[in-house]
Amino acid sequence: MDGNLQSNDLSGVVEADRAHVWHHLSQHAGYMAEENRTDPKIIVEGKGLRVWDQNGREHIDAVSGGVWTVNVGYGRESIANAVRDQLVKMNFFGGTMGSIPAAQFSERLISKMPGMSRVYYANSGSEANEKGFKMVRQIAHKRYGGKKHKILYRDRDYHGTTIAALSAGGQDERGAQYGPFTPGFVRVPHCLEYRAMDQGLGDLSGEAYGIACANAIEEIILREGPDTVGALCLEPVTAGGGVITPPEGYWPRVQEICKKYDILLHIDEVVCGMGRTGTWFGYQHYGVQPDIVTMAKGVASGYAAISCCVTTEAVFDMFKDDTSDHLNYFRDISTFGGCTAGPAAAMENMRILEDENLLENTTAMGSYMLEQLEELKGKHTCIGDVRGKGLFLGAELVADRETRAPLPEKLVAQVTGHCMAKDAVIIGMTNRSVPGFNNTLCFSPALIATKDDIDAIITSVDGALTTVMG
Repeated sequence: MDGNLQSNDLSGVVEADRAHVWHHLSQHAGYMAEENRTDPKIIVEGKGLRVWDQNGREHIDAVSGGVWTVNVGYGRESIANAVRDQLVKMNFFGGTMGSIPAAQFSERLISKMPGMSRVYYANSGSEANEKGFKMVRQIAHKRYGGKKHKILYRDRDYHGTTIAALSAGGQDERGAQYGPFTPGFVRVPHCLEYRAMDQGLGDLSGEAYGIACANAIEEIILREGPDTVGALCLEPVTAGGGVITPPEGYWPRVQEICKKYDILLHIDEVVCGMGRTGTWFGYQHYGVQPDIVTMAKGVASGYAAISCCVTTEAVFDMFKDDTSDHLNYFRDISTFGGCTAGPAAAMENMRILEDENLLENTTAMGSYMLEQLEELKGKHTCIGDVRGKGLFLGAELVADRETRAPLPEKLVAQVTGHCMAKDAVIIGMTNRSVPGFNNTLCFSPALIATKDDIDAIITSVDGALTTVMG
């Protein structure tokens, strides 16, 4: 860390944070207690895969900014310079007008997404998904008399924090205390093969299980009425619900079902997009063609706020209308979708991904990390399953391998806490998401990760499991 930033210089910052900042996903009682008071952690500086806190302690960040975002790592001067230069020239104009970086990035982005055509800019993943939902609803009114308006979503998937996005959220603890929710959203089953027995599908595995999970979606479509269902919204790999990779046969059958009933396929790439799984987008592993793709986090690696709702030309054409109806266009706006910092950062972020061959590194290092997790599984009986794609991996912890009873969330938190306290390694976990199943350790280091970085992460987890589980 910069020698000019000593911990005593930041005491005022810590106190200002304690007094005025409302942290995300945090209980502040410990910060305010009169006795045994804890300090909020302030991240002061980052470089590569490392960050430093207010006390000068160096940490290995195995979750890319805590929320799977900083794909190309910290301290990228070229991205900061691209943003600075653009903001000085032209910082903002509402999205009714265009900008040079928005036009240029949309062209680059579409070149990575065969079959897609149009980019609608916003500034968060939740907002991007809202745009997709609104498109589906407006199409229902324009073409189907408002009837084909229902949106299907999957158990354990997550699509954002707004009320409508939570209405499409398959993580009940995320939505707890925020209802009532928006009507017209319908849940379909998850596709976690390790938990097939919990679905009454314990004898099925592999492609048979994948097809059964997809067929369960069709059953719900038939129950609801195909003429009422407008879209199916899924993550390519379920993220916060437990890093769930789809079983063989699942995605082709899902695509077939959507086409059969004229249902738009909306794929939420907010986490998986921009190389996280080793391809530009997660869905590209599975040979499907979506109608709507949403993305955020890794699009600019956190150097600027940006999200995109990308559609096919066929979806875009549904909003082309030369009638006299004054409500004939997509009547939506995102104020900061007009900020030029996002696409300027995204352009440079994409250049880095390409020039440094980070997709290839993600595939190689992801395979290596998966192998290391499998070795840990052989050593620690509390690891029931390891899974993932690229540098997006999970290890599900269990109290008993035979019954697959989930390890209590409190013990899982002790594992992550031990990694932080002893080794200054920041790893993630499912928490306050899926009742009874917040038991998966989550790993998503920046796509620049090396074998040494991964070895350090694995060593820390090994030690934590040994300490916590004995």
